[in-house]
Amino acid sequence: MTIVQAILLGAIQGVAEFLPISSSGHLAIAEYFLGQTEVPIIFDILLHIATLGAVCIVFYRTIWRLLTVLGRFVIRKTIEDDKADLRLIAALLISTAVTGVLGIIMKDIVQAKNPVFIAVCFMITGIVLFISGRIKPKKTTPVPSMLQAAIIGAAQGVGVLPGISRSGSTIAAALLTGLDRERAGEYSFLLSIPAIIAAFLFELKSADTMTGAVGVPALAAGMLTAFIVGLFALIFLLKLINKGKLGLFAYYLIPAGIFVLTAVGMFHI
Repeated sequence: MTIVQAILLGAIQGVAEFLPISSSGHLAIAEYFLGQTEVPIIFDILLHIATLGAVCIVFYRTIWRLLTVLGRFVIRKTIEDDKADLRLIAALLISTAVTGVLGIIMKDIVQAKNPVFIAVCFMITGIVLFISGRIKPKKTTPVPSMLQAAIIGAAQGVGVLPGISRSGSTIAAALLTGLDRERAGEYSFLLSIPAIIAAFLFELKSADTMTGAVGVPALAAGMLTAFIVGLFALIFLLKLINKGKLGLFAYYLIPAGIFVLTAVGMFHI
């Protein structure tokens, strides 16, 4: 892989990780048409790690607050103001557990980068986003209940499939189950932290297989690009969520799915 190709893939990861259009799906499609089908999945995960840095920067106050509350809970010095954050931490743990179970079940499907399957998943994500923009629960809550957390975790578990947007599926599930718009985006990206770290640790054993396909300079260029582009994409998406514009991405994903199906068909003619 050349440095230019790595930068291109990093830019795609940075945009697609946060905009609800599926980073894994777009990376797989890009790798397919760039002739980089032998790139190990840990390269994609390392690009996810780079965009995780953007999450930590944007939500550093919330992350630090939750870690502080968790620390007080561990040493049994919880205060009254910690109750809401403890419920949030419990919800994140439940969502992560559900995601983990589904991730293990669908591991083989996740690693299969079939462009036709991805194209269909693009269209499914688009339909889900369109519906989430039309249905508005009568009551909303700032912190997910345990049931909401399980549903959002299941959505993230399904979101590991290439072509299904992780952020799109979790934010849509949060909105449809009655989580506040502002909290829905925050919860989705906080939830991505343990998911991405777990995926990295799980695939770490295959790190040695990457050296033949991706050199250190290309990897560094790709990760730096993913971080910078991802930071701006995350800030942009949070504004769109607050304005209730998440469904707009359906008008990209459905035609994109049709385009990929057509392009793959022509590619094989």
